[in-house]
Amino acid sequence: MRNVDQLEDAELVAVADASPDNVARLEERYPDVAAVSDVSSLLTEHALDAVVVATSVPTHYEIARQVIDAGLHCFVEKPLTLTSADAEDLVKRADEKDVVLMVGHLMEYHTAVNWIRDYIRSGDLGDVLYLHAQRLNLGKVRKDENAFWSLAPHDVSVALYLLDETPDYVSAAGADYLQDGVNDVVFANLHFPSGRTANIHVSWLDPHKVRRFTIVGSKKMLVFDDMQATEKIWIYDKGVVPKEALGYGEDLRLRFGDITVPFLKMEEPLALEVQHFLDCCDAGTTPRSDGRDGLRVVRTLEAVDESVAGGGRPVELDLEA
Repeated sequence: MRNVDQLEDAELVAVADASPDNVARLEERYPDVAAVSDVSSLLTEHALDAVVVATSVPTHYEIARQVIDAGLHCFVEKPLTLTSADAEDLVKRADEKDVVLMVGHLMEYHTAVNWIRDYIRSGDLGDVLYLHAQRLNLGKVRKDENAFWSLAPHDVSVALYLLDETPDYVSAAGADYLQDGVNDVVFANLHFPSGRTANIHVSWLDPHKVRRFTIVGSKKMLVFDDMQATEKIWIYDKGVVPKEALGYGEDLRLRFGDITVPFLKMEEPLALEVQHFLDCCDAGTTPRSDGRDGLRVVRTLEAVDESVAGGGRPVELDLEA
């Protein structure tokens, strides 16, 4: 609400919240914005162009379905839905209604992530070999979704965004120490058709708050630490000397060079994300994190759950679906 309200090319018309306390607070903070207690009133009593769905994940599908069926553009927080079947249905409905469906994969709008994407494309990192992501903290423990569904949509969406690929299979291990059937910690491996891999470690049962992404290339290595206030990206000019550069009978040799920290002019990712949604609504263009992007992430999350339940066995993803 804050970001929409601050944008000059958007008018914040109404908000719906099931909590009477929240409605009272919203009415006090936004006296010119209508506050109602249910989605139906929001859609039928107000003239709207678009709706943002920022609710608990189990409610995403039903609310987004109502919004899309009403012919309105729809932004849904991550993950899009709890099942790929529901995500597929929303994508289909949005296509039929010719409305924008966008998913809140916030990190795809992060200044540092887009700098990294451009850096990879420049070739300076070399060929990307693998990625390693960590998203750890003590809390927030949820009951209606496990740690991977709660935390990993960020890292899965970034991995797919940076590599411009969808995994062909995944394998994962997890454990439910606090609540039966709700994994508190998950270690997932994503394999891509190119042979590249991404390892994702998430936990809400860890003493450190970590938001770190490591990318290893054939020329250099890069670390993105989102917990740093300013120096978020570190580039390490180090690696292994290529075989063709070695002498006869010479063993593999390591190479160590300089460390560089690029300057980034940071902007709030949420503000950029909301502006992008509005721009797509105005122009009728496809968002960076559209419904199909959200569907790919949900399919990956489902496959990770299936692998964990199967004791870590690999689970294939249908790239053509």
